Amino acid sequence: MKVLSVCHSSRFTPASPGFIIYFIIVYVHKLESAQFKVVGPDQPVTAIVGEEIVLPCHLSPRMSAENMEVTWFRSQLSPFVHRYSDGKDQHEQQMPEYQRRTELLKGGLTNGSVALRIFNIRPSDEGQFSCFVQDGSFYEEALLELKVAASGSAPHISVEAYQDGGIQVVCRSAGWYPEPEVLWRDLKGQYLPLSSQTNSREASGLYETQSSIVITENSNQNLSCLVRNAHLSLKKESTLFYISDPFFPRANPWMVALSVILVVLSGFIGLTVYLFKIKVKQAAELRWRRFAVPIEEVNVTLDPNTAHPELLVSEDQKNLRWGDAPQDLPDNPERFDTRFCVLGCEGFTSGRHYWEVEVQGGKFWAVGIARESVRRKGWISRKLDEGICAVERRGSHYQALTSPRTPLPLSLVSRKIRVSLDYERGQVAFFDAVNEAEIYTFPPAPFTGEIIRPWLWVWDRQTQLRLCP
Repeated sequence: MKVLSVCHSSRFTPASPGFIIYFIIVYVHKLESAQFKVVGPDQPVTAIVGEEIVLPCHLSPRMSAENMEVTWFRSQLSPFVHRYSDGKDQHEQQMPEYQRRTELLKGGLTNGSVALRIFNIRPSDEGQFSCFVQDGSFYEEALLELKVAASGSAPHISVEAYQDGGIQVVCRSAGWYPEPEVLWRDLKGQYLPLSSQTNSREASGLYETQSSIVITENSNQNLSCLVRNAHLSLKKESTLFYISDPFFPRANPWMVALSVILVVLSGFIGLTVYLFKIKVKQAAELRWRRFAVPIEEVNVTLDPNTAHPELLVSEDQKNLRWGDAPQDLPDNPERFDTRFCVLGCEGFTSGRHYWEVEVQGGKFWAVGIARESVRRKGWISRKLDEGICAVERRGSHYQALTSPRTPLPLSLVSRKIRVSLDYERGQVAFFDAVNEAEIYTFPPAPFTGEIIRPWLWVWDRQTQLRLCP
């Protein structure tokens, strides 16, 4: 009514030019406000720690967003997660924790898709995101929820001590997100009451859990520990079989302690003998392969024509590190333009070969091989399907680039890594170059006559990789 009264009190009449102009402006504005809507997923999107995720978002009706401004936010409007305007990405004021971790999927812009890819998912990424699209003075946005999860290590069950007339059994597991749930049950599936449980958060944001249960002589002595993410279908389980009667107290608790010591000691001796046999077997196999099928040490160099523009290759083509700024290099077909990778000059189509790579500093790197057909343009998932076999360090974690990833104990990864290629068997193996201990061997996969080349990846300025002569 207030708007109507203003109109009637003015000099505009229904037939006047001013009224017609006003009507056109209001009508055009109404049309503009109905140009498009921004649509996100109805349900939360779930991502796995250390992996990548695509946050879907599109315009409705479908139309090109190439000349629009697309911004992804968290809870605050500035700084932002990712911004695209004037036909390119804008990195000023980007949130520091998302620098070099985001990519707008520009291939879908013409079809109205403004999806965002986030690499190396962290627990801190969990929460609400806003997909904001602006065209001139008109804008719309959609909200979506990102859930983060991590499946931790297999539970480790140990017999600890005498407690409350029984034996305390402890279950430990690390690397979970969010806080895991721990369940004890017998082999019939019946759940058992916990004695205690504590969860602690590691520096990486992941959770470590420790749970205990007291087993008495008259209780079921076959049990398992199940650790699971209560919100997602992620779980790990380990089983402890029969605990013998000498473990349980009769009159003197010190007898129990003595039994525990004897069992633990015998287990340690058995484990030592087993590991010794395995080591002897591995050494014998290595000796057999060394004499039966000769392996050639090759002098590998880096191919500058394949290096990402932000990577510096030394003049002798032996050293690789990040530069201070992207280099102005030709975008030739061989060059990686998204992943910070480089290939070796040498290619192999037969025989057994090895070379060594020395890692100097840094916490983000990978070493391995790649097929000649590996994609150079756009995003690469760095897995067997993409033609890459490698081991990597990512922060405080080591892993083999299998699908899903295979965690590696920290003690196995050396600062000097030997990459061994057996072309005929289709096998790639990694060793500590100092003591020849095996780090990881990929399952055999035929190379089908394709050229295989060395492959390196660097993702921080503190890392330098050096090909040993």
